[in-house]
Amino acid sequence: MVALSDAARAKVNLTLRVVGRRVDGYHDLESVVAFADCADRLTLHPGDELSLVTSGPGAQDCGDTADNLVLKATRLLAERVPGLRAGAFVLDKHLPVAAGIGGGSADAAAALRLLARANQIATDDPRLIEAARLTGADVPVCLPSTPCVMTGVGDNLSPLPLPRLPAVMVNPRVPVATKDVFTALGLRAGQLNVGIADVLSSTGWPKDGASASAWIAALKRGTNDLEAPALKVEPVVGQVLQALGALPGVQLARMSGSGATCFALFASDEDAAAGAEALKAAHPGWWVHAGALS
Repeated sequence: MVALSDAARAKVNLTLRVVGRRVDGYHDLESVVAFADCADRLTLHPGDELSLVTSGPGAQDCGDTADNLVLKATRLLAERVPGLRAGAFVLDKHLPVAAGIGGGSADAAAALRLLARANQIATDDPRLIEAARLTGADVPVCLPSTPCVMTGVGDNLSPLPLPRLPAVMVNPRVPVATKDVFTALGLRAGQLNVGIADVLSSTGWPKDGASASAWIAALKRGTNDLEAPALKVEPVVGQVLQALGALPGVQLARMSGSGATCFALFASDEDAAAGAEALKAAHPGWWVHAGALS
């Protein structure tokens, strides 16, 4: 069987509200999620032996292969699909790790999509969705990799008609552990982080066909509740946000996920490209990507 390949696109939390912490310890979230045009690439060579090889500029940051979410997702799906045909995976790693953009989760979701293709499994098959949920909190949203509102613990997805948004993404190449950020947030089990009126109300997002400027205006009314605790864990996040906010033409600058990656939205691709070049010159050690979210 011929090799199959798929892109594992970076996830960006345009907004992220922590509604509260459940009694089981998990956090309920509400987030507008988009996907970037930067990605890892995962290739599957179908066969009898399951394996994973990492390559690319980020390969050395992937850690122990045995702990990789690609293999975890594959094994979870194999437990649910008797006779699942897997094989040898090759991961071309470009996205920074522990960066708040779901790099590992996107890789796992790409693995599930490739396995679905190799085994003629429908993309909405409950077994595929369950394997994604059990692999990690961000894997279900990365499975379709389309704009949505993500709620609950990341398993409730409502599609959004998000237009293409020119953007710059920056990571200072400093990993930030999600658990450390949630610890700094400091919610107790069963504690709400917002008022009951906020829980009962929902943001009215622009309708299908709305302009990018209308979307940016709506997104400005949102927030990322993890920014403040992330700044305590890793103060360089503040430097990144300040640098992005100072760029000409910037419309909105915010942190994604639990950090340390931050993004800025622009009215045009030209402004985004110029901003990225300025950041690369001023901070050559940072990972900088100019592109679009959609």
